[in-house]
Amino acid sequence: MLTAPSDLAVDAGGDGFTVTSAAPRLSWKDPVDRDIRTAYVVEAVIDDAEPLVAEVTGRRLVVWPFQALRSGQQVRWRVRVASEGATDAAWSAFAVFEAGLLDEDWTAQWISPVEAPVGSDDDPGYGRRAAHVLAGGFTVAGAVVTARLYSTALGLYTATVNGERVGTVELAPGSTSYDRTLYAQAADVTALVRDGVNVIELELSDGWFRGQVGAFRLPAGWGTTLGARIELHLEFADGTRRVVVSDETWTSRRSAITRADLMDGQTLDLSAPRAAAASVLVDVVDAPSIDWSPAPPVRVVETRTPVELRRLADGAWLADFGQNASGWIRLTDLGAPGTRTVLEYGEALGRDGDLDTSHLDSERPEGRMAFVQRDEVVAGEQGGDFEPRHTVHGFRYARIARSDGGTLAPASLEMRIVQTDLRRTGAFACSDDDLNRLHEIADWSFRGNAVDVPTDCPTRERLAWTGDYQVFAPMATRLYDVHGFSRKWLRSVRDDQLDDGRIANFSPDGRRIKHHLDDQFAMMTGSSGWGDAIVAVPWELYQAYGDEQVLAENVGAMVRWVEWALEQARTTRHFARVQASAEPQPFEQYLWDGTFHWGEWTEPRERDVDGNRIDPIKHDPMAWFMADKGEVGTAYLHRSTATLARICAILGRDEDAARYAASAERIADAWRQAYLRPDGTTATDTQAAYVRALAFGLVPDELREAAADQLVALIREAGTHVGTGFLATGDLLPVLADHGRADVAYELLQQRSAPSWRYMLDRGATTVWEDWEGIDEHGDAHESLNHYSKGAAMRFLHTHTLGLRQDADSIGWEQVVIEPVPGGGLTWARGSHDGPQGSITVEWRIEGERMSLTAEIPSGTSARVVMPDGTEHRIPAGRFTTSAPLPAYDAAPATA
Repeated sequence: MLTAPSDLAVDAGGDGFTVTSAAPRLSWKDPVDRDIRTAYVVEAVIDDAEPLVAEVTGRRLVVWPFQALRSGQQVRWRVRVASEGATDAAWSAFAVFEAGLLDEDWTAQWISPVEAPVGSDDDPGYGRRAAHVLAGGFTVAGAVVTARLYSTALGLYTATVNGERVGTVELAPGSTSYDRTLYAQAADVTALVRDGVNVIELELSDGWFRGQVGAFRLPAGWGTTLGARIELHLEFADGTRRVVVSDETWTSRRSAITRADLMDGQTLDLSAPRAAAASVLVDVVDAPSIDWSPAPPVRVVETRTPVELRRLADGAWLADFGQNASGWIRLTDLGAPGTRTVLEYGEALGRDGDLDTSHLDSERPEGRMAFVQRDEVVAGEQGGDFEPRHTVHGFRYARIARSDGGTLAPASLEMRIVQTDLRRTGAFACSDDDLNRLHEIADWSFRGNAVDVPTDCPTRERLAWTGDYQVFAPMATRLYDVHGFSRKWLRSVRDDQLDDGRIANFSPDGRRIKHHLDDQFAMMTGSSGWGDAIVAVPWELYQAYGDEQVLAENVGAMVRWVEWALEQARTTRHFARVQASAEPQPFEQYLWDGTFHWGEWTEPRERDVDGNRIDPIKHDPMAWFMADKGEVGTAYLHRSTATLARICAILGRDEDAARYAASAERIADAWRQAYLRPDGTTATDTQAAYVRALAFGLVPDELREAAADQLVALIREAGTHVGTGFLATGDLLPVLADHGRADVAYELLQQRSAPSWRYMLDRGATTVWEDWEGIDEHGDAHESLNHYSKGAAMRFLHTHTLGLRQDADSIGWEQVVIEPVPGGGLTWARGSHDGPQGSITVEWRIEGERMSLTAEIPSGTSARVVMPDGTEHRIPAGRFTTSAPLPAYDAAPATA
């Protein structure tokens, strides 16, 4: 039977159909076990012209082998292996995509609503501005065979044609650094266009462009005037074409959405009379060139009904949807005309059983800023429902109050879960239901924060902090295809990079620190572990997807970042080191300790004599700010410099590769002289310090056992509790297992008292918390309850419990190691990863004194199977089964 390639794809996004730039890259999978560098034939039919044929090498992210595409061109393409005769080789099925409207071909004008100037007396201010409706009409005579609507905005928009919704994208055009990057959306609206008069409407609000951002809800600094650009391309049955564009003939009117802010919420007044229309403003905004995103769109990906709905003493209703997530509530029963319904969203309940959001309040020198996520709707004469698509919330619970005091039926409300529509690529399950649940809440936590960019939390801040994602990226690539999602975000990281090379703490940076270097926050920009994301995330994408281009896209920014950090190491010293010795030792030029670092961040809190938790920042902010965090800074400087050396070698920059490799060795030597004692202990002597040193290769081979022993000793001193924070938690369990202490790793996973992961479960967590004691022993919430960084540790379940990981020198899952590390009383585990070559599945079971293992390996991948007794097998693609005696193994669950 002939076999053909399958799963044809291009590196692009799109809504309903795939939309690319002028030169997409092609990928496919082959069921036959061929080398991934096999020659293939690609055939493309562009706009029904004669087929184009080209021979290419490889099947992963193949460069477009034909002339660059023009705007709107539609492509059907297929592929077959080239080494077989033309009569024997099987063609794949055709796949389709089309080029978007390229920047140079846009003819529409930028149009803006008529509104009070920002900052004027008539401007209601941030969080209180109404949305606006921009409308244009056109007349159709004749049969339309194709209608494509291209649209984008400076602001957040939703579009309709003749009153019908366009596409399925939410929160368009997405979160970008709007001074340099703007993406458009394309939709097939053929079915919505009718003969005669037609109307296009865009509802436009502040969104990421002009709304509030961050914990202190400061206004975004991208611009003060909203704008939109729209083109409708029509093709008729007689072969003629027509383009309808936004221009001076369009009108602007105030929307029935009387308040719209991504953070505060949305108000819809269906009882208000339709506002009068005025002519739009034309070309009054400055916008960057228009591009097409490589990421999947944000969509409503799931709908949930309440698991509980109960009435509160004041007559309001409290809905529990059973899962903390990002999105909004859709209401279908709005009551009689004039009825006002207020919805408040949150993650936690207070001791009285009512909604409590006080744990998310922000504290500023001038006072406490209450955290609010509130939507409102006033019912109108025409009925209808309410779905607040110009905002987004993080919540599990909603408090719903109706002015008529009426009954709320469970069927009348539903949670709409809104996130980037990522394709799942990884699965894990085992015999311990709690471990399965921990894996699930880590997954949910990432999902809730994958809302166009990788945010820290979907509530209080919603900022794409660089440190958070560089920690979680290795787990993200195991769970989902985050290739395009991450590439899109990295473009913002590059856009926001400061002129001196520093990486902003978060990107897109609505505060635009690069233009406000006198801001206090600018002094806290350039931290190790955060800025290092510009090196760590592209490197992870290269390893996971084999994408060399992602290295080339970011290497310039990497070099500027590392060079800035190296300069800080050479020219600054921590004041404690200066006090100890006015004259620096030669190695100190490679210690990065003289500038601000966030440090390990959110390690378990210590308690005072009364048992109250101590927040080090609130307790003594100056001491925290000025603390010597050079151990962290120097460790990350080593890792980033060493990684950059490898990247330069891959890209053929041999001189740079040699220079950075030499610098990395000097940095490692400096770290050892400053922070490592002869007995293998570290100067800081914390769990995080040992995890980082061992994971980053800073401890010499002869001292690694001693360092690992001290890590275990610190864990035991803490009552077998985790003591790491944001940066080191993801590496804690693998470091223990890789140094022969998998038993301790599993004991930490089984620990039920705080701080621990199972403590979260026992306190009802459905997502990972920011603070190890996000809900304390009294039931009170603290900090965000949906922060995915500590969920990075669940990667251990894939790499060690299941035992599936890439070989050390592999990229794109070409070579894998399957080496289960059982423990914790587990009797079976199974999982899979759908990588660039295809799906890899592993399952093992323990019965009696033996472990049996089954694996499925796809074409283009080879595997090395290592059983717990040390038996090794090297296997090609296909199905493999083996069993081996089990070394001494305690099948009974350990107790914490």
